[in-house]
Amino acid sequence: MKRIYEPSAYSAETDRYWAQTGPKSEWAKLGGDLDVDVAVVGGGFTGLNAAATLALGGARTAVLDAMSPAWGASGRNGGFCCLGGTKLSNSIIKSRFGADAAAEWFQTQAHSVAHVRGLLDQHSIDADTHSEGETQLAHSRRAWKAMQTEAEHIYTDYGVSPVLIEQGDLAVQGLAGPWFGAMTTPLGFALNPQKYHDGLARYAVRSGANLFGNAPVTDLKRENGRWTLTAQDHKVTAGQVVLATNGYSSDDLPNWLRARYLPVQSSIILTRVLSAKEQQAAGWWSSQMAYDSRHLLHYFRLLPDGRFLFGMRGGLSASKRSQARISQKIRADFQRLFPVWTNVDITHEWSGLICLMPRLMPFVGPVPGHSGLFAAMGFHGNGVAMGSFSGHLLAQHILTGHQLPTAVSKTPSRFPLGRFRRCLLAPAYTMAGLLDR
Repeated sequence: MKRIYEPSAYSAETDRYWAQTGPKSEWAKLGGDLDVDVAVVGGGFTGLNAAATLALGGARTAVLDAMSPAWGASGRNGGFCCLGGTKLSNSIIKSRFGADAAAEWFQTQAHSVAHVRGLLDQHSIDADTHSEGETQLAHSRRAWKAMQTEAEHIYTDYGVSPVLIEQGDLAVQGLAGPWFGAMTTPLGFALNPQKYHDGLARYAVRSGANLFGNAPVTDLKRENGRWTLTAQDHKVTAGQVVLATNGYSSDDLPNWLRARYLPVQSSIILTRVLSAKEQQAAGWWSSQMAYDSRHLLHYFRLLPDGRFLFGMRGGLSASKRSQARISQKIRADFQRLFPVWTNVDITHEWSGLICLMPRLMPFVGPVPGHSGLFAAMGFHGNGVAMGSFSGHLLAQHILTGHQLPTAVSKTPSRFPLGRFRRCLLAPAYTMAGLLDR
């Protein structure tokens, strides 16, 4: 495999809290060669959604995941099921794609949230959901002014009315902190990603899909009109293949992927259970999932059991020295924003890879020049909803030719610097930090 981070970024060692909350499904071991209609590479939210839809449509489907269930991004994220999937502003999207394609993309975002909610309800998946939409907190007066302007367009773009909260009213709502105001958009909710993933896996199996864990695909090639995948020294032959590996992709599976995506680390810490008194002391007892208005944003929420989750961008590398630096920084930022909790124990800390694309939009569709090969990737840190829905949409496209949203079906270009493209992150973070002042 040709991956651009140190091996530790892909190792089995992790302190992610969600794995302890269970239940965890056990996936089969690939015990021999296999022939299927569709092979899905990657068993996260995207791959499982694709597999379930494909299997329900009558396709013999196998999911091949490199590690154990929910080991990757689907088991490491903050559990924010919300609008998103791009790093572009709505105004830029309208300018770049036109009014009709932009409206289609805004609708796709809303549908992605509804899709996950529908799965939870229809399949009785108890994923500890909470939060009425998502709340953005203005980190500066300038950001608050921009937020008020943005609120005027939310109804037009998404059909819902946001709620603006003045600075003086934040503490009353349990949103106290160094903020200059807030905006709540009533679309989205928070969940336990491990429980959602496990429910998805059960749904995929009931639909007829076969799930194989610890089956890393090490070779992918086209032979005699079909695809041959090598995993665990076994051959899986498939008429079609779905790549659903996102930030955990490899530049040579296939070579077309080289430099068309950029994995970026994101880090999370989790506190011990905070008592009601401690929550009151900090002025934060809201069940809202929240994030601030910085380009290098912080995202956080109070879990239903009273633990507090706090996340931000990760280190530039997965080396021990880099991880130690980011560990210090995330604690410093947490203590700066919530000083009352400075001495509260941090019980868990982990990181994972999100995926950026050159045009800052996801890619969902056929891989050009590779008959029968499809990909869904690049959700820019919002893969719970958009990754799930993209897997479902791609499966519909494979089964019936269902038209994919225009904005996500554009073939991604390549990042500069090839396998050294991580070097682009340092100046980007520096610039973002300057803009956040």
